[in-house]
Amino acid sequence: MVTPNPKLVLPAGGRAQLTANGIHIDRGGRTVLSGVDMTVTPRSRWGVVGENGRGKSTLLHILAGVLEPDAGTVQRIGTLGVAEQEMPATDGRTVADLVDIELADVRAALAALDAGAEDLADGSSRAAERYAAALSTAEVLNAWDADRRVDLALENLGAVTDRSRPLAELSVGQRYRVRLACLLGASHDFLLLDEPTNHLDSAGLDFLTDQLRGHENGVVLVSHDRALLSDVATTMLDLDPSRDGRPRVYGGGFAGYQEGRRTERERWAAEYEQQQAEHVRLAQDLSAAQNRLVGGWRPDKGTGKHQRATRAPGLVRSVHRRRDDLEAHAVTMPPPPLRFRMPELAARPGAVLLRADEVTVEGRLEQPVTVALGSGARLVVTGANGAGKSTLLSVLAGRIEPTGGGVRSARSARVRLLTQESPQAGSRRARDVFSVHMNRLVDKGVLGEGEAVSLSSLGLLSSGDVDKPLRELSMGQQRRFDLALALASRPHVLLLDEPTNHLSIALVDELTEGLGSTGAAVVLATHDRQLQRDVGSWDRLTLRPPPDKATGRSGA
Repeated sequence: MVTPNPKLVLPAGGRAQLTANGIHIDRGGRTVLSGVDMTVTPRSRWGVVGENGRGKSTLLHILAGVLEPDAGTVQRIGTLGVAEQEMPATDGRTVADLVDIELADVRAALAALDAGAEDLADGSSRAAERYAAALSTAEVLNAWDADRRVDLALENLGAVTDRSRPLAELSVGQRYRVRLACLLGASHDFLLLDEPTNHLDSAGLDFLTDQLRGHENGVVLVSHDRALLSDVATTMLDLDPSRDGRPRVYGGGFAGYQEGRRTERERWAAEYEQQQAEHVRLAQDLSAAQNRLVGGWRPDKGTGKHQRATRAPGLVRSVHRRRDDLEAHAVTMPPPPLRFRMPELAARPGAVLLRADEVTVEGRLEQPVTVALGSGARLVVTGANGAGKSTLLSVLAGRIEPTGGGVRSARSARVRLLTQESPQAGSRRARDVFSVHMNRLVDKGVLGEGEAVSLSSLGLLSSGDVDKPLRELSMGQQRRFDLALALASRPHVLLLDEPTNHLSIALVDELTEGLGSTGAAVVLATHDRQLQRDVGSWDRLTLRPPPDKATGRSGA
């Protein structure tokens, strides 16, 4: 006899809905999320963006029911599949165990169907009804195809396909790919994915993109991957600060978000400047009124006491009125976010600024490379890990001597490199380190007195951050400071190695715009798919790794 499984939860299909209203949560005395409203329906695909610490992962936990908000409600109709950024593996489970957990409803449905088929032998109408119910459940779950879907996802994501492998033997990236494959193979009404591209190669990214675009159910995607958001998201939720402190929802996918955010921030900046200007005007009016009041008690010679006494009440009322105006027109709007401003980089038309002829570096850059860079040159360097992209940029910057070929630069040509990783941060304040750097450039004659760049003029760090010790800055803030140092010398040739690492989406967009308009020569090495699209008109150099450095898809 078939025993119903009370724990089996069927997908809701077209009835599925995931709704959050007025979500608010505080942690450690700080507001993490406030005023979050979203409705996820079948075929809707939400992208969630924001700087580190803005509550993106916290929001997923609330949507999944793992965390209760301090205020607000979440309504869930349908099944959920959740992929967090990391997955522990300390309980002895195998790949097969993880698949079975994710396909538990499928396993139960097929078991019920098999048992129902056996019960049909007694010929009772109840047995036939139970079999029909089990068959309907299996059809809703598309149960017969579930394991094939998981196997297909495991293979295409570059995950471990051996189901007997213990999870503890796998790297963090391998475990994540297995977990993601299980979710893609299941038939959940909603997928909640936290930075799903972190451990995928280009083939895995293409497969994930196709799967999410074709997904018939709802998706909530937390990601900094602009290409994935551009290809997949239909609605965007921006958790970064806004004029009124509430999150913003943008339709039109990632492009709609970019345009809406740009318009929002321009309006924010204009209104803030207007409030500031009005505040200054009213403060000046109050000061003038106070001066007149003081002067009213010191009238010109010959002025009678009665006339002086008559003027006094009017002057006092004027001061009070202007003070009230000033208080009523206080600056209520918070300062708008920083906006990056590319400094003017020098151009030397007609000259070859930097030339490399057949350069190689034994064991690191085996493919001979020849490039010639003049002002305004644009070159993007691509290739798999181990192909020598970082090595090539270090050779061009003069940091590594080539073992073959040579590099020549024009006289007084300023060449600067932004490396992938930030140097070890010390205890000195960012402001002081930058000041010492600028003074050194001027003292050495690299820059003239009038060419010095101020740290604040770049719009990369807030006034509060520049006074912090470097070691107290986040990775993203340190990356911003590295960029400021690279731009401080106003280079004729700017070499950028994975410049989007740890940077916000807004800053990456602004940097890309600045790179396209500068007069300097720019060489860019990047894996960032959206950045590669944005610089699609640039010259391209693709490096090939030597056979012994080609990376397998099953790596970490």
